[in-house]
Amino acid sequence: MTKPTVYLDTSVINFLFADDAPEKKEITEAFFEDFIKLSIYDTYITEYVLDEINQTRNEENRNRLLRVFQEYPISLLPLKESAEVVSLAEAYLDGTILPVRKILDALHVACCTVAKIDYLVSWNFKHLANINREQRILAKNYELGYKYPLKIITPIELIDYGT
Repeated sequence: MTKPTVYLDTSVINFLFADDAPEKKEITEAFFEDFIKLSIYDTYITEYVLDEINQTRNEENRNRLLRVFQEYPISLLPLKESAEVVSLAEAYLDGTILPVRKILDALHVACCTVAKIDYLVSWNFKHLANINREQRILAKNYELGYKYPLKIITPIELIDYGT
């Protein structure tokens, strides 16, 4: 039996160090220690996540975020230059699925869709981790021939799935 696949958006990595949100930080730390570190899931990011992290102005914070990928078994999906991913992301940016300015969120979703990832994990409730967005994304995916049932959830939901 293959392990479920998980894609981490940048918000999840950021919350490992979010002292201003102690509850989410604690949940995120538990998720990394109890699930990612133990390879309960096959865990992925893309270069889009690395690009976002590399935009962190504070060098110490940026380096701390990048060290996460050395400390945990997280693999890189090689999809950054994929025309299919870019085209699908553009389809999400019609204003009814994702706001036009949320190109990186659309790219995260498109990468997960193309790679047939089971769970996109995010703390971004407004644009990703909510049932209304997920339903609109899945409807667009189905319309375009992508039938794999991507779930967009928070770390707490994934911890519950794994137990």
